Amino acid sequence: MLFYRAALPLSRRTLNLAARTIRAHRNRTGSRWRRLTPSQQALLVLVHLRKGETFAQAATGFEVGITPAWRYVRETTALLAAQAPTLEQGLRRARREGWAYVIVDGTLIACDRVAADRPFYSGKHKQHGMNIQVVAAPDGAPLWASWSLLGSVHDTRAARVWKIAERIKASGLIGLGDKGYVGLSEVVFCPFKGRGKPQWKKVANSEHAKFRSPGERAIAQLKNSDILRRLRCCPQRAGEVTRAVLVLQLREAV
Repeated sequence: MLFYRAALPLSRRTLNLAARTIRAHRNRTGSRWRRLTPSQQALLVLVHLRKGETFAQAATGFEVGITPAWRYVRETTALLAAQAPTLEQGLRRARREGWAYVIVDGTLIACDRVAADRPFYSGKHKQHGMNIQVVAAPDGAPLWASWSLLGSVHDTRAARVWKIAERIKASGLIGLGDKGYVGLSEVVFCPFKGRGKPQWKKVANSEHAKFRSPGERAIAQLKNSDILRRLRCCPQRAGEVTRAVLVLQLREAV
């Protein structure tokens, strides 16, 4: 076995957030002595989430068994995901910042499935995965990420499941979405569809794209964590992992 030194492009405050969360959970549950300290466990989890290392690789690097490494990651990911902002909290932040609109977008968290797993297959992305909805600020900063739905679920249906349009309307804001949200609500503005559009519709689509495009940046920021590029765990955990990554992203942005 060969070992080497490595680095994570994360700040100390992100590590401290995860460590404090773990320490508080241990104190609350009266957890007994463990092989890793809260700081070490936090670092193991950050390595797994950011670099996408397998449990076997992470366990070897921290000199623990694969099962404890799996347990540490599951525990910490759930604790972090519980701290993720709700959609209402994200929209209240948008109001405080004085933003007139938010950006609604969806993405697929790819996972390993077989051809028989049709519910996981996204015809849009041509691969298996889980549907995640994201609401972002006008500058592309992520405000909220949903739990997961099957990859075959269309973005419009997913938005209805999470009542995104209704909550945006209740907050007094408007939303900008791509063509996947056409027909969702009058609150979520989408580009015009179809060929042979008149010039004014083309101009409107061009302006719409300028305002909506930063929403792609929010998803790109989340997928900077390699774990979200292709899940190796249970697909049903996609939402939990995404929300945990969101909490870390928000901490980095402070």
